[in-house]
Amino acid sequence: MSNKVRLGIIGLGQQGGAYAKFITSGLVPNMVIGAITDIDPAKRELATETYPDVKVYDDYLTMLDSGDVDAVVTCVPHYLHPEMGMETLKRNIHALVEKPAGVYTKQVAELNEFAASRPELSFAIMFNQRNNPLYQRLKEIVDNGEIGNILRTNWIITNWWRPQGYYNSSEWRATWGGEGGGVLVNQAPHQLDLWQWICGVPKSVFAKVSYGFRRDIAVEDEVTALVDYGNGATGTFVTATHDMIGTDRFEILGDQGKIVVEGSKTATVTRLKKKEREISESMGLDDVRKLFMGQLDMDEYRSTEIVEFESVWGAQHAGVLENFAANILDGTPLLAPGSDGIKGVRLANAIHLSSWKGEEVGLDFDEDEFLRLLNDRIREEGKYAERA
Repeated sequence: MSNKVRLGIIGLGQQGGAYAKFITSGLVPNMVIGAITDIDPAKRELATETYPDVKVYDDYLTMLDSGDVDAVVTCVPHYLHPEMGMETLKRNIHALVEKPAGVYTKQVAELNEFAASRPELSFAIMFNQRNNPLYQRLKEIVDNGEIGNILRTNWIITNWWRPQGYYNSSEWRATWGGEGGGVLVNQAPHQLDLWQWICGVPKSVFAKVSYGFRRDIAVEDEVTALVDYGNGATGTFVTATHDMIGTDRFEILGDQGKIVVEGSKTATVTRLKKKEREISESMGLDDVRKLFMGQLDMDEYRSTEIVEFESVWGAQHAGVLENFAANILDGTPLLAPGSDGIKGVRLANAIHLSSWKGEEVGLDFDEDEFLRLLNDRIREEGKYAERA
């Protein structure tokens, strides 16, 4: 292999098209486009016109067998990611799967198991938000214990407003059989990943989910989930696609501080000089009186830092592509190992399952039960074959 990885792009839609532009514009210096595959003749014609020196295929397996690519990225509907990932790895070609890694944990676990049997190959997932310096810094703060032990987490992310025309734009969109769900599998996978990446994987979840609440769709457009971390700590996750004003606010409360992120751009980090309970127990009646009168100087007990980074659109995605290529070329550690993709899928599955059953569900839920209930919904739609 030369000093540049030849990437095969499967699917020249919005994401695949963006990656092609990132590569050809020089944002990914260690990568070139090796080939493009799309089943849509119009997309293939566009690829030929836009990238005349790149081979274009109508079948991804033919592309994989062509010798034109060293690695691929799967920019296709969610259900196809595990299948395409495994077919790629079978041919000793490196695989970068788009988010989410799949729709249900059973199929993603199969992909992970196969990838583990080919450790010499690079296997990654496009969790570009892990390349966001803001969230990298927040994970560092939490991991270093700078706000103490986590007591509560809250993320309200409702700035995914989508009009009905968006859902009407494609037959497979917002269907159980074609897309596998709604906001949890399409818009919010990055937040589900970041939430557990930074704060830890919860033990259980209880969810209230509305399906077709404010849109003419079968899948979820409104989600409220309460998680239990198993040590007294709890968390909430709220998301929707019908909030035209929208909110993005992420809070992490520790026993020695707090992080508040607004708009995924600015974080206010407040560190307590001692653990909250130690401060509480050290205060006498006079301190309490000052507190009620607004005379207690809280700056004696805490310090505040504003964390903010410039984030140019495209840089995070391009950075994941560059990191993926670097892992292939010289073993640079992956920002987002493909095996991590199952964590967000498991959390989304647990939220769905909890709402379907009307009860709290452990993250070690019965995968066969989930698939059976998912297939019930696919069968009711009558548009797609059931999943195995």
